[in-house]
Amino acid sequence: MDEVLGQSLQLPCGVTLPNRIAKAAMTEGLADRYLRATARLCRLYERWSLGGAGLLITGNVQIDKRVLERPGNVAIDANGGRRMLELWAQAGTVAGNHLWMQISHAGRQAPWYATWEPLAPSPVQLRILGTYRKPRALNDAEIRELICRWAAVAGVAKDSGFTGVQVHAAHGYLLSSFLSPAVNRRIDAWGGSLENRARMLLESIRAVRKRVGPSFPVAVKLNSADFQRGGFEFDDCLKLVEMLNAEGVDLLEISGGSYEQPRLLGFSGDAQTAQGESSTAKREAYFLEYAKQVRAIAKMPVMVTGGFRTRAGMRAAIESGDTDVVGIARPMCGDPEIVGKLLRAEVAETPRFEQTLKVMSGNQSTPMWLWPIQVFGQQAWYYVQIFLLGRGMNPKLGLWPMLCFMIFQTDEMVRALLLRRRKPPLEREEPRYVGHG
Repeated sequence: MDEVLGQSLQLPCGVTLPNRIAKAAMTEGLADRYLRATARLCRLYERWSLGGAGLLITGNVQIDKRVLERPGNVAIDANGGRRMLELWAQAGTVAGNHLWMQISHAGRQAPWYATWEPLAPSPVQLRILGTYRKPRALNDAEIRELICRWAAVAGVAKDSGFTGVQVHAAHGYLLSSFLSPAVNRRIDAWGGSLENRARMLLESIRAVRKRVGPSFPVAVKLNSADFQRGGFEFDDCLKLVEMLNAEGVDLLEISGGSYEQPRLLGFSGDAQTAQGESSTAKREAYFLEYAKQVRAIAKMPVMVTGGFRTRAGMRAAIESGDTDVVGIARPMCGDPEIVGKLLRAEVAETPRFEQTLKVMSGNQSTPMWLWPIQVFGQQAWYYVQIFLLGRGMNPKLGLWPMLCFMIFQTDEMVRALLLRRRKPPLEREEPRYVGHG
């Protein structure tokens, strides 16, 4: 076992993570038509649990079934499904690791085919490919009701057997949009100053903590910056971390970007055009530069997600004290056992799928005008690998990204057509899932 990455980590609440590598959240799209957990999620997370990560963080579980990030989201909103949540929690912890539910509200980043009326702090429309409707601004009573929902969903997660929760305040979703001056143009108690813009996040964390108690892990995912003119800046992030120091947060994950500036997907000029080891080093250092400054003021452990591919880079990040936990995600789609291989020092790095997945055939380089298609094709490739793992199959690494894009888009549209948001019929007593062994 790697003596650095294999170290345990005790969190402020008293809970211990068995090692320093976590699976960061990825949207799965495997819920049923009533937005409930399924046997496919159980199979997926059992496979990842057996893969060796000390912590698995689920994709964004929605607190509001009216507003979805995609049609296959799990939602917890008077739609039943408690027994399947329990089975999901059991499957995802079969190897003794932690499984934390990421709880979220999509806000304005909810596509038209999954959401009739997006919600946001202000009616600022997301203009990407004509996919998003103009959102409606939340009123004061709705904001307070959503804060209660975060607490209620956290309580369901705890009662169902999940070992922690992560409040999603990054990547442009609702809490993140409240933090951004570019999206939050309110002039009431929920907008204006950073203290007001952070109010919904802070009150949500307090409500969650009150519901789950002091000994249950509560994490927060936060942008280092939105990378948008007039948006949430890094100075805002540092000030917000100081506010979070007083809130009993057990783990702070640092990431960055939104749908309009998707640094979380690696979509930036230098990161996409550079190749080889120098590119990997730059990507591994990208969010770490921000995390180093966050770590200097944070009183809670810090997790960094974004670009880690080499075991040496992960070890260096931990040993330097710049981060306490390393988050990886996409490599686990193509190799669900990669974390165990890293911990046992069987490999020096994860697969670099992002360097081999190309829209163009052969050795042709992708022209700049095709980069958006390249990024969406790569993203769909990872989604399709998740679909395969959820079916109990192995990844198919040779799939062409554009074929995956067509598979993914077809799945999204079919799921959107089948969505049922009303109260589901009575559940079967025995869901169709048989766990490991």
